[in-house]
Amino acid sequence: MNKVERNTKQLNVEIDRERVMKSILAVLVGYLVFGVSAIVLFQVADADPQQEPEFGFRIWSTVYGVFFALTSGYIAARVAGKKEITHASAVACILASIATVSLIAQPGHGLLWSQFAALGFMTPAAILDGVIRARQVKIKD
Repeated sequence: MNKVERNTKQLNVEIDRERVMKSILAVLVGYLVFGVSAIVLFQVADADPQQEPEFGFRIWSTVYGVFFALTSGYIAARVAGKKEITHASAVACILASIATVSLIAQPGHGLLWSQFAALGFMTPAAILDGVIRARQVKIKD
């Protein structure tokens, strides 16, 4: 292998590492938007996530969660810059995994409405905005 081939191979490895790091960052930033928004909601509302909330708060927090799930999927897709649906889906997988672990960790007791809201509404919302972002990119090209 000559010097040019070695340098080209090294450059390709560095570019691949950069893409992987950008993908990881995109998914982490996307999830953090969702996670921090949930913390803010419960802090501002002075609500205890372990207590049964009023029906109105359940509706409001689900709508709020869907909005931030949409936002988190879009941000992950936008930061990644390619494979938008894949990155938004990765955020959705994190949301679904955390909700599922929470359901399994408290079988038969605890408040399950938020986990079901996350699985039924917020997870698909994160994917949806990845699809929307992918279509925006496709239209521009």
